[in-house]
Amino acid sequence: MSVAFDTGCLECHLRRNLETARSLGDEKTAMAFARELMQLYLSAPEGVGSPWFGPGTTKLFQKFYGLDPDRFREEKILSNQFVMERLPQIREMVNGAKDPVFAGLQLAILGNYLDFSALQGQVSFEKLEDMLRQALDMELDTNCYHTLCNDLEKGQKLLYLTDNAGEIGFDRVFAEKIHETYPHLQITFCVRGGPAANDATREDARVVGIPFPVIDNGNTVGGTELSLLSTEARQALEEADVVIAKGMGNTETMLGCGYNVYYAFLVKCDRFVRRFQKPMFTPMLLKE
Repeated sequence: MSVAFDTGCLECHLRRNLETARSLGDEKTAMAFARELMQLYLSAPEGVGSPWFGPGTTKLFQKFYGLDPDRFREEKILSNQFVMERLPQIREMVNGAKDPVFAGLQLAILGNYLDFSALQGQVSFEKLEDMLRQALDMELDTNCYHTLCNDLEKGQKLLYLTDNAGEIGFDRVFAEKIHETYPHLQITFCVRGGPAANDATREDARVVGIPFPVIDNGNTVGGTELSLLSTEARQALEEADVVIAKGMGNTETMLGCGYNVYYAFLVKCDRFVRRFQKPMFTPMLLKE
């Protein structure tokens, strides 16, 4: 279960975090940080995905550099603000499309670009503005999409696993269109249980006005680590007829889990480029 942490992930994770550490202090502190980071790698259960290391890494940055666990707070605020200012435009694009549910999905996947952790230093609101204008040209697996629609038609409960702040505003529009098309569905949103990079929390769900019940996963892993789920999140997952899982973190922690999950994300790292044989920023829709 999950996309297991491998040597490529190790190299990437170590490089990115050491670059950050060196930018924050001297070489002696960075080396002490590195030693404990490597101990974290050695202590990890076999087969866990990259997001499993998030909480431990955050604690090390807090210990050695005093970093706030919610260090992407400003980026989250700006991301939510970007989407809320454009909500009428996004809704207009969806409502005017030939297939509004498909258009909602395209825009929800576009929102996965707002990842200040995976795309360190590469996220640009100007670029997202350009991407937004071309969002309805996005190509996805139409067979997988039609299977999703059939499952939404037949199902009673949909669990929507969110990823990033800002992105959750796009998710709102998509979920509203699902609800409008399949009014029998009970939709529940699940966010992170606390700060996890720039991932969405209950506060972000409130800011973007999610109109459905919102629960959290009970932890600060940037994904859906099944062994760490709260009782509420575990029950919601087990009762769901359909699960929509946004982002690479949810894919890394859930792929192979056996639930009826549809993964929707942009390819944003070399591991996913190799695994799916797709270029960076390719939009993906996969069924478990």
